[in-house]
This record gives sequence, structure tokens and C-alpha cells, in this order.
Amino acid sequence: MKASFFQKIMRILLGSFMTLAGIGHLTFQREEFQAQVPRWLPNDPGFMDFVVLSSGLVEISLGLAMIFLWKHQIKVGIVLAIFYVLIFPGNISQYTNEINAFGLDTDQKRLIRLFFQPVLILWALWSTGALKYLLNRKKK
Repeated sequence: MKASFFQKIMRILLGSFMTLAGIGHLTFQREEFQAQVPRWLPNDPGFMDFVVLSSGLVEISLGLAMIFLWKHQIKVGIVLAIFYVLIFPGNISQYTNEINAFGLDTDQKRLIRLFFQPVLILWALWSTGALKYLLNRKKK
């Protein structure tokens, strides 16, 4: 399946965002990402930091894969979409526990943020051709 030029640009853009977010996990946004660790997980600061650091490494890996592993873009898109589903509980936790981070300092802002996760999932699937692949596979 041949991706359009726009899809390629959007795939590279999403990969760049993911790489930057992963770097943020490891450095300048580490505390804010700790605020998104779901409160139903152990509240130990060392564990929370491990979750942030490990998810940052995953984000960097997925971001670079989105940019450079174009021969495997469908698989990368599916894995990234699954990753977005897996980290969604952190966004829900931020909303339900009224945790301020990333400028999300009101319930309304935190609620609106929840609606962006499906957009990211679709972006990952569409920009890599995985959405078309999955839909065509379902028809067979």
C-alpha cells in the first residue's frame, strides 16, 4: 500500500512528536509525566520514576521507528496505536484525580485532553497505512 505524500509527512511529524515526548520523559518534563502515572499503581516514587523513564524509552523507540522504519510502517503504526491505548489510563487518572500537569489545570482542560487520545490512535494508524490495511483485512 502506497502512502500519500501527506501521510508520509504526518507519519514523520507524529514520530518527531513521539521522540520529543520521550526525551521529555527522561529530562525536562519528567515530573509532569510522573503526574500522569495512574494512582492505582504503586505510589512509590522510585516505581513512578521507572514507569516514566521506561515509557520514555518506548516513546523514543516508537518515534524513531515511525520516522526511519518505513518498510515496517504498518506494524509500527499498529504498535504505536496499542501503546496509546495502554497509556490512556494515565490520562484518565490525571482527570479523575484532578492532577495539574502540562498546562492542564482545570477539569475542563483535562477532560478535553481525553478526547485527543483517539485522535492519536487514528493518526498512528492512518499515517502508516495500518488503518487501510486493517480495514481491507477485515473485508476478506
